Amino acid sequence: MGSAGSRRRRHEDWAVIVCLVGGGQEIDIGEAGIDAWLEAVNAKFPHWHMYISSKRNDSEYGAGSALEAVRKRPHAHLDDALHLAVSMRSFRAENVSAFVKALLDCEMQKARDALAAIIDRYPIVLTRDLNRAKKWIRSRSRGTERYGLVASSKAQRLKPHAIDIRVDVDPVHWFLGERDDTRSSYYHEDAATEFQVQGLELDWTCVTWDGDLRFAEASWSFHDFRGKRRQYVRNSDNQAERRQHPLHEPYPPSGVRRTALS
Repeated sequence: MGSAGSRRRRHEDWAVIVCLVGGGQEIDIGEAGIDAWLEAVNAKFPHWHMYISSKRNDSEYGAGSALEAVRKRPHAHLDDALHLAVSMRSFRAENVSAFVKALLDCEMQKARDALAAIIDRYPIVLTRDLNRAKKWIRSRSRGTERYGLVASSKAQRLKPHAIDIRVDVDPVHWFLGERDDTRSSYYHEDAATEFQVQGLELDWTCVTWDGDLRFAEASWSFHDFRGKRRQYVRNSDNQAERRQHPLHEPYPPSGVRRTALS
């Protein structure tokens, strides 16, 4: 926003600035998302004419209060047609994000309907046998399609399964290494977290799910492993940040076509 604003100041007449800003940019504590863009425009450029989607109230975007401020400012134009609701980062799975979001929002029927719409083109299977999941992924990969293990950065108790997310993964070797490279994702030895796979692509993923995010009765609960036990995360900001992890990375990662959950 600072760069765009400085360029605009150099124009004595007028200019048009087009910003494509998606949700989920604030996947870590301290990172800012769409609300920061809106707050910057409101604070520094109150005379600008702003045209923006009105569909930003959802928790996925975290722009509720900032959007309300936009509604009250002069020269603000809210238009549903400006909302790009369908992700095209995975050409075979344009509705996968809708399924994941409905699942996280505990909208069961909507999640079932979304899953039914994608399952033929985007297989999602569930197993408690990690070796079986790995074999399933390997057997279905074709040609240069890439596969690998992913896990939450809070998945501290996957070590009994030889998955230690504290081990740094080198993205260069993990994403570019050949099948005979033990550092590559193909080897299924090192699991990458949402931070390491952010913006990069896999064709098949084996998502190893730990107890840091769990479903209890009618909602999700969030947990950190500290000392010798898990502790419930009560802070609402931390909970919101945690929700972004499975919503954007690593489930489903950018470009993923199929997923095995273990």
